[in-house]
Amino acid sequence: MLEEVFRDQWGRVLATLVGLLGDIELAEEAAQEAFATAAERWPREGAPANPTGWLITTARNRAIDRIRRERTLAAKTARLERELRDRAEETMETTPFPDERLELIFTCCHPALAPEAQVGLTLRTLGGLSTAEIARAFLVPFETMSKRLTRAKHKIRDAAIPFAVPPDHLLPERLEAVLAVLYLIFNEGWGGGRVDLSAEAIRLGRSLVELMPDEAEAHALLALMLIDDGRRAARLRGGELVLFDDQDRSLWDEGQIAEGRAHVGRALALRGDGAYTIQAVIADLHLREPRDWAEIALLYERLERITGSPVVTMNRAVAVAELEGPAAGLAVLEALDLDDYRYLHSTRADLLRRLGRREEARAAYARALELSAPGPERRFLERRLAEVSQGAGQDG
Repeated sequence: MLEEVFRDQWGRVLATLVGLLGDIELAEEAAQEAFATAAERWPREGAPANPTGWLITTARNRAIDRIRRERTLAAKTARLERELRDRAEETMETTPFPDERLELIFTCCHPALAPEAQVGLTLRTLGGLSTAEIARAFLVPFETMSKRLTRAKHKIRDAAIPFAVPPDHLLPERLEAVLAVLYLIFNEGWGGGRVDLSAEAIRLGRSLVELMPDEAEAHALLALMLIDDGRRAARLRGGELVLFDDQDRSLWDEGQIAEGRAHVGRALALRGDGAYTIQAVIADLHLREPRDWAEIALLYERLERITGSPVVTMNRAVAVAELEGPAAGLAVLEALDLDDYRYLHSTRADLLRRLGRREEARAAYARALELSAPGPERRFLERRLAEVSQGAGQDG
């Protein structure tokens, strides 16, 4: 029960507390204390009728206690208590809090923060990802990400960065970081099997489109997430990963995919030509039969020029392999420096397997496994490793 509430409501609870307290670090500590108290009491006393309201109230009270201890001016403490109590009454409703979550995103994506800090901090506060999960998403050591998040929270506090959605004329300059936040939250949920994170990213994407209806890239990112998530029910069978070409298309959510395609159309109508628009078009092309690998490869080339991302090059290598054979795709992969990226090794392993180079494929699958967390993807890699290991050493 509590784990489900944490996954579903952490962002909502924390966003509300940041709005009440004006301090991300204090809000995060208060929220953690409230969840710890719930873990102690709820098994014994039963869960409250309104778990989210209970958590917000408990966290608010913990924060007030801390403020009272740390601030000696009684008048200021009393005023804070009154303000917090008055504002917190609004949080006891059971309606959603889309505005507060967007405010938290834009606060974390303030231009005073470095881009990597913007994205990492929002993943931590709003998405509820652990520091280890964020470090893995950024391909950096845990210690590096921990220091980065701490510095960002202190920067917001010390610079008194406002907890608010910026005025209309400032929205576009913040959009790039906000989109990156949503995309990483979605990908962490998609790749890690955390449906709650993917669903949260989609909810926030819809809110962002409502807030910025004329931004092509906002529509494009929402389209990309909807199209990919529309295949979620077919990705697993009996808890095991099913590759794209083996998926049961009758399980795809055609309504959600159609919604995604509508947002692709809107992005193109707005003359979108950015990275998310290209990715959304590619995602749509992947669903169509027969797949136009030549067009997909060309779009990845265009995306490479925009992003300079080696991950995009890796995806182009897959299209090249379909067009020209696995050796051509492998040649593209060999030039990449992505040793800490598990999908590089699993993609390389598959191409080596298709070429019959089993010993090299075995080593690549083993490296991918080293970088993979427990779950369906890891079990799939273990099966593939077992298959190629049976024939390893027999390469001609």
